Amino acid sequence: METRNSRARPHGDLKVLLAEDDDGDAKAVLRAFRKARVANGITRAVDGVEALDYLRGTGGKERIKPPFVLLADINMPRMNGIELVREMREDPELSSTVVFFLTTSSHDQDIDAAYGLNAAGYIVKETAGRDFLQLVGMIGRYWRIVEFPAAHT
Repeated sequence: METRNSRARPHGDLKVLLAEDDDGDAKAVLRAFRKARVANGITRAVDGVEALDYLRGTGGKERIKPPFVLLADINMPRMNGIELVREMREDPELSSTVVFFLTTSSHDQDIDAAYGLNAAGYIVKETAGRDFLQLVGMIGRYWRIVEFPAAHT
């Protein structure tokens, strides 16, 4: 039987897929990761459809290989964050993906839907505000200490 430690990859290999349609918000996230010295590779998708293309290697996008974490906005065109994660949870290869919602929505129905899809966290951008750098640092520490599901091959 294989143990977690025998197949564990360095957490530096962990990639981030940022599903965010707003250029300003995307730049703020990237800037915060740099300032927090979180050097993991970040790929940006502008909506849920493009995020799925990166996750599946379709639509001319190179597939993001595990391990990865998804940071998803909720309000995006074509396919919103809730729809994206719902589809991921139905896909055996993507169902165990760690997802954080990073969004402007503080609506109870969005929060309930996110946690109903087993989100690891739900962060309202305005609430994060000046503490955003600390938030990014916390996410960086989180994935340095947790064990992630084995990659499906």
